[in-house]
Amino acid sequence: MHIALVIERFEPEGGVEGAAWATAHALVAEGCRVEVFAREGRDGRGPLLHRLPISRGWQPRRVLAFSRAAARAAPRGSFDAVHSFSRTRHQDVVRTGGGCHAAYMERAYGPTGAALRRLSPRHAALLHLERGALRDPTQWVHCNSEMVRDEIQERYDVPTARTVVIPNGVDLQRFRPRAEDPEIRALRRELGGGGRAAWLLVGHGFRRKGVDTAIRALARASDPEAVLWIAGRDAFTQAAALAAEEGVAERVQQVPPSRDPAQLYAAADALILPTRYDAFANVCLEAAASALPIVTSAANGAARWLGDAGLCVDDPEDVDAFAAALDTLGDAELRSRLGRAARERAERRTWAATARELRALYERLGS
Repeated sequence: MHIALVIERFEPEGGVEGAAWATAHALVAEGCRVEVFAREGRDGRGPLLHRLPISRGWQPRRVLAFSRAAARAAPRGSFDAVHSFSRTRHQDVVRTGGGCHAAYMERAYGPTGAALRRLSPRHAALLHLERGALRDPTQWVHCNSEMVRDEIQERYDVPTARTVVIPNGVDLQRFRPRAEDPEIRALRRELGGGGRAAWLLVGHGFRRKGVDTAIRALARASDPEAVLWIAGRDAFTQAAALAAEEGVAERVQQVPPSRDPAQLYAAADALILPTRYDAFANVCLEAAASALPIVTSAANGAARWLGDAGLCVDDPEDVDAFAAALDTLGDAELRSRLGRAARERAERRTWAATARELRALYERLGS
């Protein structure tokens, strides 16, 4: 099959960028001919990269310009499937990897905040492209979680027959259960873990990822020695101030962004992610593959995928419920059981499996 994959930036790092990179290479391994159309990117082995000459300037203008340029460079009908991983208007399959933008705004900012932000050119442009693609009856909608599928069906009246749920894959070799070796023990000591329970939060965005909820839950949980490791690109100032206010400053540790997340999953006792909105947090896939128990919120599309292999708190604002979940995870036997169950789920979500499911979708386009 001849596939066009559209993505603003094509590179192995990042959320949607990394997913597009892994998908393109997995499709090539499945025997597809893949051409990637991107504003910028890194040449990979297998997919053919076409760089579209789009300015890096003002985001609303850039996003709309990229959508138009991609439609010209990869027109529908010229490939077996045109699959966009970015918010673009014209394609055969649009991937809602970041979720429903309208739902994200309301969950992240509240109804009033979302209404105000709709006036901004950036959000107006993204909502315009989202509405156009999702309401186009000729396009398929690729959702990476059931949560996102339900949101777009409710908000845009997208029929079930036009949607497909295919989550990302995960590298089972990089993210795998590891025995606690001297390197991992040294990392625990460096981050203030040692013999204490160590909870890990991985993500960028203090408010959206629920860093505030995690810090308050640490303060209210019954274990006075447990520590929280925060790994992300955000400045630590806000987290440090809240930790001091909650009386847990010495138990909240910033993790340098250069740290390999695979090592962090191996060193931690559980992942905590009280996110206010995540279409499907990739860190949950990675943690599950590492056999690390997970507690997250129902606002994370990964929660339904995890099912009883993880702990889920309905409301990301419910600090007491997250504190209770941390208390529950104080049981080492339970952590081990949840970790094994999570790994079993992750083993079914390889990138090869994702590529096979996508290829089956592409074959349906021509039927």
